[in-house]
Amino acid sequence: MAKVNIGLDAELVVEVMVLAGVGSPQDAVEAVVRDYIARGHRSEERTEFLNAGVREPGPAPEPPRG
Repeated sequence: MAKVNIGLDAELVVEVMVLAGVGSPQDAVEAVVRDYIARGHRSEERTEFLNAGVREPGPAPEPPRG
């Protein structure tokens, strides 16, 4: 697997380490990236579910009475 080196604000990394309960900056950044990816997949699933409802027509509306 390829590795990437980036510079991050130390305060941000420490805050993520505390919130995620991890002991290393590497684990903290990986946790954030994995969470971001998981949220994207969940959003895609919800969007596909909602779009599927749009593509499948429901019952025709009843004409107005009166």
